[in-house]
Amino acid sequence: MTRYMKIAFVLALIPVAAGCATAARDTTSFAMVDETTVNAPFEDTWQHTKTVFRERDIILNTRDKRGFFVAFTSESRNLLFVPHRMKYTVQLEEVSASATRVRMESVKQVYGVSLLTYPDWHDRQTTDNAEALEILESIAAKAGA
Repeated sequence: MTRYMKIAFVLALIPVAAGCATAARDTTSFAMVDETTVNAPFEDTWQHTKTVFRERDIILNTRDKRGFFVAFTSESRNLLFVPHRMKYTVQLEEVSASATRVRMESVKQVYGVSLLTYPDWHDRQTTDNAEALEILESIAAKAGA
């Protein structure tokens, strides 16, 4: 082997030795968190939360009687290419017998695949939480009615 072939061989092995996989994206600051306190008992707030999601055609993926919801908006596309949706994680916490804290976390998700992952929904930076605020206001309005 000539000297140049040896150098080329060593340079070709560097990416293999370093590894081709990349670390998972850090998604800790991607969510926007909003909360409000509703003047209604825990059980009533739980029912109002389910009702608000159904009225807005938001899919409830997980419902837990301890006050935990995971919901997704319907899939839509940007310029006919990239499917995206919003993921809402709602936690209800009983403050008193007549008040409940509603905490909502909003995360934007896009559907995609890379060379190292299966097709799946991936979290992205959330920039707009207007719909989450509207949902919280609707829950509070239902509890006040």
